[in-house]
Parts: sequence; structure tokens; C-alpha cells
Amino acid sequence: MEIGDLRHRIIIQKFTTVVNKNGFELEAWQDYKTVWASVSNLSGREYYQAAAIQAEKTVKFLIRHIDDMDTSMRIIFKDKPYNITSIDNRDYANKYLEIKALEVDIGG
Repeated sequence: MEIGDLRHRIIIQKFTTVVNKNGFELEAWQDYKTVWASVSNLSGREYYQAAAIQAEKTVKFLIRHIDDMDTSMRIIFKDKPYNITSIDNRDYANKYLEIKALEVDIGG
């Protein structure tokens, strides 16, 4: 992996409870970290496995390792939200995380 491969900026968000100006608690997505990532579509066998379960809008993100990443978070890439479906610590080396995420269809 070369440093130029991580050329896209993504925002990782957590779903948290915040207090608004009136003192009421609201649940909302809060920015957690902004990181560099490699972004690619699924290809070959991965794509057909995703298509079998109607998850064709799955995208693969590769980022540097973050200790507390989990599937309750989401990713913002090019102003589109992606729900994280799986996180793989590549080769258990704690250097890179391969994240598969499904694009959220906001249009209803």
C-alpha cells in the first residue's frame, strides 16, 4: 500500500445524544474523526454476493487502524451517508481497517 492510495477524505460519525440550546436531549449523528481513505466498489465475487442480498450499493473503504471503530458508526463520503456493515482488521496487524459500508438511500 502506498500513501497515495489513501487519497479520499471521509468523515466517521457516531450516533450520540446532544443537548440543544433549550436544554432538551436529542439524538443526532456527530462527527467523530476525519481520515484519509482508499475507496473502491466491490468487484467480482464480492459484488455478486452483495447483489444476492440486495446490497449492490456497498462500497469498500480502507483506512489506517482506529482502535474503537465499530459497526454502530457511519461514514460520510462525497456528502452521502454509508452505514457500516463490516470491519476487517487486515491481517490482524493493526495497521489498516477494511470497512464495507452500504449507501443510505435518503430519497425514500
